Amino acid sequence: MRQSQLFSRTTKNISSEVESPSHALLVRAGFIDQLSAGIFTFLPLGLRVLKKIENIVREEMEAVGGQEILMPVLAPRENWEKTGRYGAFDVLFKLKGRNKEYVLNPTHEEVISPLAGKVILSYKDLPLSVFQIQTKFRNEKRAKSGLLRTREFQMKDLYSFHTDEKDLTRYYERVAKSYDKIFKKCGVVAIKTLASGGTFSKYSHEYQVITDSGEDLIHVCSKCSLAYNDELKMKKCAECKGSLKQKKAVEVGNIFELKDKYSLPFDLKFKDRDGKEKPVLMGCYGLGISRLLAAIVETSHDSRGIIWPENVSPYDIHLISIGKSKADKIYAKLVKERRAVLYDDRDVSAGEKFADADLIGISERWVVSEKNKGKIEVKKRGRAKTKLVSY
Repeated sequence: MRQSQLFSRTTKNISSEVESPSHALLVRAGFIDQLSAGIFTFLPLGLRVLKKIENIVREEMEAVGGQEILMPVLAPRENWEKTGRYGAFDVLFKLKGRNKEYVLNPTHEEVISPLAGKVILSYKDLPLSVFQIQTKFRNEKRAKSGLLRTREFQMKDLYSFHTDEKDLTRYYERVAKSYDKIFKKCGVVAIKTLASGGTFSKYSHEYQVITDSGEDLIHVCSKCSLAYNDELKMKKCAECKGSLKQKKAVEVGNIFELKDKYSLPFDLKFKDRDGKEKPVLMGCYGLGISRLLAAIVETSHDSRGIIWPENVSPYDIHLISIGKSKADKIYAKLVKERRAVLYDDRDVSAGEKFADADLIGISERWVVSEKNKGKIEVKKRGRAKTKLVSY
C-alpha cells in the first residue's frame, strides 16, 4: 500500500477528552476515528490489526473444537424476559420495531440457548462448542478511554454444551489454556484473575492487562503471581498465603461455567443413555477483540508512538524512500512476493517520514537511500540497532 493513497492521516491535534495512551496514539496514528463517545470507525490500519487479532483468536477457537457461526445483532424482547435479564441488565439497548420490541445483543446466551435446542437431542450430540466474532452493544453510562470502554465493540464469544460437570470443567480448562496462547501470540501479558462466579459457580476467571488506564482493581500475589478481582476482598493469596499487591487493570476476556443457568429457561435438554431427559450444561468464553487491540497499545508504546508486536502489526514492513532512491523497484518486488508492506512514497521531509513511522509503529522499518550504496537500512520498531542488508 502506498502511504500517499492511504485513507487516513497522522495528526498532532488530540481532543482534551482523550483519557488513555491507547486512545491518543490510535487516533494520532490514524488507526481509528471517533464518531461519538464510545463509537469508532476502524480505518484501514486499525482494521488490519483488528483482523489479525481475529485470525489469531479464530485459529485457537477452532483448535479447541469450536465451530464458527454468526448470530443476529437483534434479539426479540421475550428471549431476554425468559432469563430475567430484560429488566436487570442495566446497559441494555432496547429498540421498538413496527410490531415488536428488540434488544441489541451485548452477549448471546439468549440466542444461542434456543438455537442449540434445535441441534442437541441426545447425549450423542454432546459435547458441542460454537463461537462467533461479532459486533456487540452496551449502553454504557460513560464511555471512556477510547476502545477500552465503548458502546459498540468487537467480541468473540464461545459457548460450549456438555452432559455433566466433569466434561464442562475439562473443556473449561482447555479453553483457559487456549486463551494463554492467544495473549502470548498477541504480545500482551494478560493475568488470569479469579473473580466472582455470580449465580453460576463459585468463581469465574478474568484475563486482566495491567495499565493505569484500567478501571478494574486486581490484587496480584507477590509469590505465585495468582490474581484476584477486588470484589473478592482477599487479604492473602488463597494458594500460597503470599501478600497481594493492588494494580489497576483492564479486562480483555472472561470465562464462566454457566451450568444450567440459560439452558433451563429455554428447556434445553438432552436424553441420556437411559432415555432420561437432563438439562444441558453450558460454558461461556468471551474475549474483547477491539479492547485487546487497545490493551496491546497500552502496554506496547514509547514516547514516539506505538510498538506493534510482529503478529499483529498492520504491515510486516514500513518501506521509506529518502531522496532519489530505488524504493519503487523494491516496493514492486515486495508486492510481487506478496509481502505486506506500507510504502511511504509521500513528498515530505525525511524527518516527517521517520516521525510518522515511529508513531504508526509497524514492526520493521526499511529505509532506502542513496547514501546506503544500494543496501537497505533495516530497523525493528522499539530497538535502536540498525543493520544494512542487500535485497
